[in-house]
Amino acid sequence: MAEKEILAAKKAAVAELTESFNKSNAAVLTEYRGLTVDQLAQLRRSLGEGNRYQVTKNTLAKRAAAEAGLTDLEDLFTGPTAITFIEGDPVEAAKGLKNFAKENEALVIKGGVMDGKTLSTDDFQKIADLESREVLLAKLAGAMKGNLQKAAGLFAAPASQVARMSAALRDKKEAAGE
Repeated sequence: MAEKEILAAKKAAVAELTESFNKSNAAVLTEYRGLTVDQLAQLRRSLGEGNRYQVTKNTLAKRAAAEAGLTDLEDLFTGPTAITFIEGDPVEAAKGLKNFAKENEALVIKGGVMDGKTLSTDDFQKIADLESREVLLAKLAGAMKGNLQKAAGLFAAPASQVARMSAALRDKKEAAGE
């Protein structure tokens, strides 16, 4: 009876992990060997809202990743593995992981997946170096505003040229009529 319960618990864990892989925008695999419970709690807080850091058994996580269609991650499931499931802003979570890893050398970023594409450690670092979504949107809005002002100036130019030309013609006519 106990064996059936264990098997059912493992199936439930795999189903939960599979759902987490499917729901997430991204997932980052890390090795956490040597981190204290307090450091893990600090790491979880640094990831931002909507993101979850979960320590898991490699065999269960490997099976869940395969069921989610993420077979490229198979080689990363070695040693003590934890998965950051990112449902919020991937850049914010990547920055949190990168900064924490900088301060705590025991955290090793192995790689991950984002939008179905496998990420290497270098890819992850590039994402972490991006500016936040809000900053990028503000820059985009500023660029669009500048282009709109240029367009308004271009549309107003012919009308002002016509007004200057008609004023010049009127002045010329008045000067010729005198």
